[in-house]
Amino acid sequence: MTAQIAVTRDIATCLELRRLVFMVEQGVSEADERDDLDAEAVHLLATVGGVPIGSARLLTGGAMGKIGRVCVLSSHRGMGLGAALICASVEQFRTMLGIETVKLGAQTHAVGFYEKLGFVAIGPVYDDAGIPHRDMIISLS
Repeated sequence: MTAQIAVTRDIATCLELRRLVFMVEQGVSEADERDDLDAEAVHLLATVGGVPIGSARLLTGGAMGKIGRVCVLSSHRGMGLGAALICASVEQFRTMLGIETVKLGAQTHAVGFYEKLGFVAIGPVYDDAGIPHRDMIISLS
């Protein structure tokens, strides 16, 4: 089973995947999950056999790219799709002129996962929607 990961304009599907993972499964409130940044973001959608199974949201600010709202449906976890989404996100930022560093906010239980992909933890642990997180970065140079 190979996932296809591509830039999408189908924000509604990405929002539904995020609703299922963050709001239904993890108990994150709609106020914490939804914001006004989706319209300016680049969205990646992962599909298997045409069925949406994961997504990521990419934002830019100056020389910094930010990966956020990364989700994979529980039925498809443990198959490397999360890593594939992160790698596809980093590669997407490599195509954007002027982006030098990519940052993400990792749930603390996932810090080791991101370290294996080349990210380095920075700064203290902080609360995001009731879940402990730590910022992580990777240099594109």
